[in-house]
Amino acid sequence: MGRVTERRRTIRIRDGAVTERPDTLVAEEPLEIRLNGKPLAITMRTPGDDFALAAGFLVSEGVLGSADELQSIVYCAGATADGVNTYNVVDVKTAPGLVLPDITLERNVYTTSSCGLCGKASLDAVRTTARFPIADTPPVRLGTELLACLPDRLRAAQRVFDRTGGLHAAALFSEDGELLDIREDVGRHNAVDKLVGRALQDGRLPLSRAVLLVSGRASFELAQKAVMAGIPVLAAVSAPSSLAVDLAAETGLTLVGFLRGSSMNVYAGEHRIAVRAAASQG
Repeated sequence: MGRVTERRRTIRIRDGAVTERPDTLVAEEPLEIRLNGKPLAITMRTPGDDFALAAGFLVSEGVLGSADELQSIVYCAGATADGVNTYNVVDVKTAPGLVLPDITLERNVYTTSSCGLCGKASLDAVRTTARFPIADTPPVRLGTELLACLPDRLRAAQRVFDRTGGLHAAALFSEDGELLDIREDVGRHNAVDKLVGRALQDGRLPLSRAVLLVSGRASFELAQKAVMAGIPVLAAVSAPSSLAVDLAAETGLTLVGFLRGSSMNVYAGEHRIAVRAAASQG
C-alpha cells in the first residue's frame, strides 16, 4: 500500500516572512484487527506492513508463537456498508485446532500501558503468557562501543522520517551490530509489532540473539513485546518507565535507556553489557 505519506497545505512563517506551500506528513489511519472473523482491536497506524503488524500484535497477546499457527491474513473485502474495501480491516485466521487464550482478559490486564491496573497484575500477566523465556545461552554480550553506534545506524535507515519528521522507528540488530530489519510507524508499539510479526512470518521466533532498538522511550508495553518475542536486549534513546524496569528485572531482559553517543544507562540485565572501565560508585 502506498499511503505512508500525504500532502497538506501549510503556512510557513520564518523570521517574519510568510509563505504558503504543501508539506509532506506521515499518514495515520485506523487498523481494525479481527481474529477468526471477530473484531479484536483497533490501532492507529501508518499504513504499510499491516499483515506483519497484525501478526506481531497477536504475538504480544500470546496468541501466536510460530508461523505454523498462522493460517492466513487478509484484508476484509466489503469492510464498509457500501461494500468498499478500505484496506483498514484485516482478518487473521489461526491454524485449525489452535487453542486461543482469553484475549479480552489479557488485553485488559497488560497490553495498554495506561490501563490503570496495578503493576503486579501487569507483570504477572506477561509472566504467565510469555512463550519464550529469555534464555540466550551463552548470553549475548554487547560492548558499549557497539551499542553507541546503533542509534546512528537506525537513524540512517529511517527513509520516511527524513521526509516527514513524524515517525517512530524500531530496529532489530544482531549481536555483532548488523541491521537485520527496521520498521517505521506513527506509533512506537506498532513499529515493534511490525518487526516481530515479520519475524513470525519468516519463522524466526524466538529472536533470542537479537537486540531491539527503539527511537523513543522504553515503556512497559515495549518491554512486554520484547519479552513475548524472546528478545534478550531492549535499548532506547530515551527513558524507560519504572514498570518497564520492573518487568526487565523479573524476566531477565537487558534494558538500556538514554542511549545517546557513548552515554547510556543500564537498568537491568547488566551481565550482557561488556564495560571496559569499572563502574564507579555514587
